[in-house]
Amino acid sequence: MRLRQLVFVSKERDRLAKEICDVFDLKEAYNDPGLISFGLENVLIPLNDTFFEIVTPVQENTTAERFFEKTGGEGGYMIIVDVEDFEHENERVENSEIRIIWNGDRQEEGIHARTIHLHPKQVGGAILSLDKMIPENEWLWAGTKWKEHINNSLVDCISGVILQSSDPDKLCSQWELALGKERDSDTKLNISLDQSNISFVEDLNSKVDGIYAFVIKALDRNAILENAKLKGFLVNNEISIGGVKIILE
Repeated sequence: MRLRQLVFVSKERDRLAKEICDVFDLKEAYNDPGLISFGLENVLIPLNDTFFEIVTPVQENTTAERFFEKTGGEGGYMIIVDVEDFEHENERVENSEIRIIWNGDRQEEGIHARTIHLHPKQVGGAILSLDKMIPENEWLWAGTKWKEHINNSLVDCISGVILQSSDPDKLCSQWELALGKERDSDTKLNISLDQSNISFVEDLNSKVDGIYAFVIKALDRNAILENAKLKGFLVNNEISIGGVKIILE
């Protein structure tokens, strides 16, 4: 089980995609026409075999549109976790207190994709999706040619996400239940996954739980910081883009 895709929501998909690609020297890979069924348009940007996604609502009364009403701006929206045994995770969630709000099954060009979306109010902080691809080295949400668009000049991959809450201990407990994982220790609000982790911090300034930061492995930290500074996304030596802080490992 590991983080595979982190999702921004923005009303200006193309503008935000260009900003992300400019700062981190990445390339756009795919627009999924299937998202129109959710009232959304998107773009996928690979970071090695992990992905940033940007979604934009194009119809009224979508979950993404309600996100803007609640938060007042763009930001982190969804967390997609790649699981080893989809049937096991699906059964585990069905037998838990958390409701599955969408179950997807898609096959295309020899790739079989399975996914479940968990109820965001019961998990908290973001929409959580548990996904599985067969073959495992594919990722249908990014199309079938995403490997041609990988550029590892400045960054390697997604390695973490940080959620904020006025009660981070409670939020961590909800994610433990959703993922079937225990936190690292009683004193550390962190859930370790393969090659990645999900952590939780306190935020007393907001009544709404949400995503604070995406964490990525940097291959050239100085070049990224310089790009962010030139583009106006570096404040107090922190990168903030698309309503989310980007932390470099």
